[in-house]
Amino acid sequence: MGLRPAKCYRRIERPYTRKSRVKAKDYVKGIPETKIHRYEHGIATKQFPVKLFLVARNSVQIRHNALEAARVSLTKNLEKRMPKDGFFTKILVYPHHVLRENVLATGAGADRFQSGMRLSFGKPIGIAAQVKAGQRILMISCNPEGETGARKCLKIASSKLPTPCTIEKVAAQAVAVQAG
Repeated sequence: MGLRPAKCYRRIERPYTRKSRVKAKDYVKGIPETKIHRYEHGIATKQFPVKLFLVARNSVQIRHNALEAARVSLTKNLEKRMPKDGFFTKILVYPHHVLRENVLATGAGADRFQSGMRLSFGKPIGIAAQVKAGQRILMISCNPEGETGARKCLKIASSKLPTPCTIEKVAAQAVAVQAG
């Protein structure tokens, strides 16, 4: 069976997915591993003058496979448009929220071994990042001559996410002042 559509998990809900140090107190057993392989890509030590952010317009849950798809398309398109040492990307959100599904049997005789909504907590099927409206999702640092290409790449990556996004530009000097 494949993945359910993203519309099934888009709405933000209060997490009921406690992961405790004491294994017996865990609500969720066996949390799935994230599909995101790399959170940062490019030259992290180099200071680039332009920083572009992909900002969510709505509050939404973004599944880990959607974040990975956005990251892959972003880095693939950036490597086509810029030199290898001409950019740095970073995923700014982390998927903590465990998604669960109460699997219901279908077909002949399913009613004999199915419990319906009794004990319907569900089995974990994936994880998602809960993103609020106006929160930054992805970041690209680059040189000024690569800004138009980076904007196009962010636009392509935003199509992989379940919410409309805007692109925000911040000068590197302003970021350094905010951090200090």
